[in-house]
Amino acid sequence: MKADKIKVGITQGDINGISYEVIIKTLMDNRINDFCTTIVYGSPKVAAYHRKALNITNFSFNNIRTPEEANTKRPNIINCLDDNVRVELGKSTEMAGEASVISLKRALKDLKEGKVDVLVTAPVNKHNIQRSDFNFPGHTEFLESEFKSDNEVLMMMISDAFKVGIVTGHVPLAEVPEFITKDNILSRLRVMNKSLMIDFGIRKPSIAVLGLNPHAGDNGLLGEEEREIIEPAIQIARKEGILALGTFPADGFFGSASQNRFDGVLAMYHDQGLAPFKSLVFEKGVNFTAGLSIIRTSPVHGTGFDIVGKNLASPESFRNAIYLAVDVFRQRKFYEEITADPLEANIMNNDNKNSAN
Repeated sequence: MKADKIKVGITQGDINGISYEVIIKTLMDNRINDFCTTIVYGSPKVAAYHRKALNITNFSFNNIRTPEEANTKRPNIINCLDDNVRVELGKSTEMAGEASVISLKRALKDLKEGKVDVLVTAPVNKHNIQRSDFNFPGHTEFLESEFKSDNEVLMMMISDAFKVGIVTGHVPLAEVPEFITKDNILSRLRVMNKSLMIDFGIRKPSIAVLGLNPHAGDNGLLGEEEREIIEPAIQIARKEGILALGTFPADGFFGSASQNRFDGVLAMYHDQGLAPFKSLVFEKGVNFTAGLSIIRTSPVHGTGFDIVGKNLASPESFRNAIYLAVDVFRQRKFYEEITADPLEANIMNNDNKNSAN
């Protein structure tokens, strides 16, 4: 964006969870102000409540009304709630759900209008947000509906060690097999391949594809999905120039640390990919929504109702979510520059010179 620092819009998440704790702990590090401007969409009153509960006395937000007023050297906050908001630590309440949705929608409005550059979402409670006219199982599905694109989006877990995407997101386990189709797998492979190139600067990414069944079906003995659905999808992807390999049995794949040999891993369902990811790199990992026209990241943990107010929440995943959002923003700009049509750019430069003369 222009010559200014990247503006990071941060949603407050669930006001009764650890969101404010990880936000405040992250923004207490003044080095973040060196490379981005942070704007929290939330409530100064709620922030003060959490600061008091955590006995944090050396931090404060700069209160603003719009992103244009943001102080580039301090953490900023835009008040989205009225003074009747009530914090009940560790509880899932209707008011908290409403506050989560209000914050998210206000941040999205400014994101769509170009007033902030990237979005970092703090954790919400998937149950209480349903009470607030929010008919989506999570951020990923909501953002997909808000930012329509030719491709479907892909939930990816990102770390320095490895990256995992999943074919079926927030889907009940009993319904997973009906979503394992050649079209769905191929669509996710395309999104992952494109994201690894554009968002992460990997020129020719290699993608490991996991099987659905134990031992990847064991040649049909434990299921036919691998032979009839997954492997044919991989072959189509390879014909399109996507370096997809598989299918791999999930247990042996992660057990032998094979994820380290690939640029990305495509799992078939939520826990198949997220359980090993969180076991290996939980605090360092970041949730990234690939396939969107905008950039959105979040920490990999949830609301942490069981530890809220105890000063136990680690800010590392949230901090890395900010870092990743900024890195992807820069990488996309770089990709645009190196893939721009040189002939068109030359014509535009000549036109500008002629206009000056």
